[in-house]
Amino acid sequence: MSMTFEAGSSVMLLFHFWDVQGPAGMVLSVIVVLLLTVFYELLKVWRVWLGKHPSPFHSSDCRGSTAALASSLSESSLDPMEQTAPAPSPMNRWLLRGIQTALHILQVTVGYMLMLCVMSYNTWIFLGVILGSVLGYFIGFPLLGQI
Repeated sequence: MSMTFEAGSSVMLLFHFWDVQGPAGMVLSVIVVLLLTVFYELLKVWRVWLGKHPSPFHSSDCRGSTAALASSLSESSLDPMEQTAPAPSPMNRWLLRGIQTALHILQVTVGYMLMLCVMSYNTWIFLGVILGSVLGYFIGFPLLGQI
């Protein structure tokens, strides 16, 4: 195996069944690698969002009932109550931790697969990974600002 970059249209990526022969296969492989890299970048953003917003695992019943109380006519007779988010139950914390662990495993696996694609030393595959990373960051970076 050559350890220098080459721009040919014949390469084997990751598995024996992903044997690229010809320009059409190379274009399709570059698109697949580009989309895989965009997925990798968006997966990083999703993990950050999930770490900062565990709210899908909280019950929303308390928030709806306090909104109904606040709009009632007898609200002046009620003592002011603090509105705190309910603490997640231990089962929900374990579920959240399990989801975060699964996403981490997926992110590491996809990252290593992309690294192995680059190690094929094909210029087009390398450019697909770079452009996918740029595109994924371009899409994901504004989402990080909204977190």
